[in-house]
Amino acid sequence: MSKMRFFALQELANRKPLEVTPPSEKLSDYYGSHVFDRKKMQEYLPKEAYKAVTDAIEKGTPISREMADLIANGMKSWAKSMGATHYTHWFQPLTDGTAEKHDGFIDFSEDGCVIERFSGKLLIQQEPDASSFPNGGIRNTFEARGYTAWDVSSPAFVVDTTLCIPTIFIAYTGEALDYKTPLLKALNAVDKAATDVCQLFDKNVSRVYANLGWEQEYFLVDLALYNARPDLCLTGRTLMGHSSAKDQQLEDHYFGSIPPRVTAFMKELEIECYKLGIPVKTRHNEVAPNQFELAPIFENVNLANDHNQLVMDLMKRIARKHHFAVLLHEKPYNGVNGSGKHNNWSLCTDTGINLFGPGKNPKSNMLFLTFLVNVLMMVYKNQDLLRASIASASNSYRLGANEAPPAILSIFLGRQLSSILDEITQQMSSSKMTAEEKTTLKLGIGRIPEILLDTTDRNRTSPFAFTGNRFEFRAAGSSSNCAAAMIAINAAMANQLNEFKASVDKAMEDGTGKEEAIFRILREMIIASAPIRFEGDGYSEEWKQEAARRGLTNICHVPEALMHYVDDQSRSVLIGEHIFNETELNSRLEVELEKFTMKVQIESRVLGDLAINHIVPTAVSYQNRLLENLRGLRETFTAEEYEELSADRKELIREISRRVTAIKMQVRQMTEARKVANHMDSYKDKAFAYEETVRPYLESIRDHIDHLEMEVDDEIWPLPKYRELLFTK
Repeated sequence: MSKMRFFALQELANRKPLEVTPPSEKLSDYYGSHVFDRKKMQEYLPKEAYKAVTDAIEKGTPISREMADLIANGMKSWAKSMGATHYTHWFQPLTDGTAEKHDGFIDFSEDGCVIERFSGKLLIQQEPDASSFPNGGIRNTFEARGYTAWDVSSPAFVVDTTLCIPTIFIAYTGEALDYKTPLLKALNAVDKAATDVCQLFDKNVSRVYANLGWEQEYFLVDLALYNARPDLCLTGRTLMGHSSAKDQQLEDHYFGSIPPRVTAFMKELEIECYKLGIPVKTRHNEVAPNQFELAPIFENVNLANDHNQLVMDLMKRIARKHHFAVLLHEKPYNGVNGSGKHNNWSLCTDTGINLFGPGKNPKSNMLFLTFLVNVLMMVYKNQDLLRASIASASNSYRLGANEAPPAILSIFLGRQLSSILDEITQQMSSSKMTAEEKTTLKLGIGRIPEILLDTTDRNRTSPFAFTGNRFEFRAAGSSSNCAAAMIAINAAMANQLNEFKASVDKAMEDGTGKEEAIFRILREMIIASAPIRFEGDGYSEEWKQEAARRGLTNICHVPEALMHYVDDQSRSVLIGEHIFNETELNSRLEVELEKFTMKVQIESRVLGDLAINHIVPTAVSYQNRLLENLRGLRETFTAEEYEELSADRKELIREISRRVTAIKMQVRQMTEARKVANHMDSYKDKAFAYEETVRPYLESIRDHIDHLEMEVDDEIWPLPKYRELLFTK
């Protein structure tokens, strides 16, 4: 292995940036060229087929078999003009990534000749194996049948020679087996609930759209070094590695000049994104060495999420071409910043109003305030659901590590906006409002736009921060599917808005005027949700104590966090808003707990293998060299001189022996703990056992190995070190 390390470094020295040339100097010439968008639909589809697609997108109208055949024929013609030879239903199972099965357009005609066929039936629906994907017991291993069905709201696209059709993925019995199906339900739920609330203010609003702008953080590592690190290859993170003398302490990487090889990779990635209609806009160095970020312009949540899944796949493929490996793990390196995927979320009406943006008059500001306060209440009531939505084995290494949002959910509004809310609670009495009180309140609300022109400095420690016209959910992990967080947020918001609307309606039925009813209920919500507002340092120990006093939860235990998917409040949201049925929700929990268990299991097995087969033999080999050196000293020097000169080497031999013994003992103990956990029947008990009895060994074994790395001769150390992984360009 040590030879592999040095061969990798030698190979790295000869790397050169690849030449990248865009198809045209004008971005507009090739933007969306690989997407079957409305412009291409108009070109390749008959008028009636084009109308059928647009009606399906805008009104949810079903597409007839006849129309489906026309659409499929037009889509195939376009795809073939792009060089496509195959098609696939592209879906998002409950794994980390997407799934696809490629079928050729080839078929036999009635006379036995080969023809190219792509029917409406093949476009609309396919039958992939549903038991081979995580399903939480919905499908047995002998029950293979599942369906993929076309999501017309997300356009088809061509990658290489394959036509990709975005689809949902459901079981034979109809239960959702993917991220997209519940996401679409959550978006429909928030659309309906938000529209109903908007109509209290403006009857012209008929749709509300949820938007998402994601920020994808990632690390790059040279492919040769990556291949020389089995832990990176098999788990996505380094299970061992002593900190480099220099890492991010100088903060000289953040926003610095991008290395030429990385620039070439970014250029090609952006070109491929533009061809697929992905509006990537921002690229820069992140805080940690060899860490970077890519961010697009915001889009509709469903499309934005599809694009993020596509981008993660593109990154991996293009990186290999440039002799890089992309690390999407939330914490690939110990001691430096991990990677997140901030979800910038907003709600906008079909009349062009951003519901999280203040307006130009008290009435529009009242609409803004209504949605702002409902977000506060939504997060306050559903903090555990939001925490569950971003809980994973990999993200747990990042959350709460004083580099990312803490595990405690809170909202940052800024002092000025918070003071407006406090003023509202103080100015309103519990009795009926006077005309003067209403006027005073309206004047205060009318000040909101000018206040937000000078917003409080952004709080990077807040998990859920208001950033002027959107909320930034900072806790989502870099490898995650955005849909997990977006399902929770939009479903919870729908639930909260429905409750708010019902309260307003009841107050109006009891004789309270609409305006006063809204004011009064908002006041109650501002007071009730006050504990979730926090302006200070989310990393501090003081905040942990303060949060506990406020009744906020601080769940660092991953299985415990995931169990909140099925608590009473989460069930009232996810089942109450018809995002999941009982079976689907329980299966989600089972899948997430199983994923956690398997990831820790893999990390444990990989670490045990590397420790026993690579690290221990290397340490013993170096120890034998030291023993040989001692024998030479004994033969060369007097007894007195020998004792003086050999003391440091003897101590080093003892230290190595202690470390080796501890590693071997702890690997055995970890293996036994794993065996005990594996024999547990309950997926819940198994996950808890892995968290509590297996996972702690990962850190303690690592500690011994990292000490050995500093004690053993660099020449024989088998794995690339942090200084090589982080600072080779």
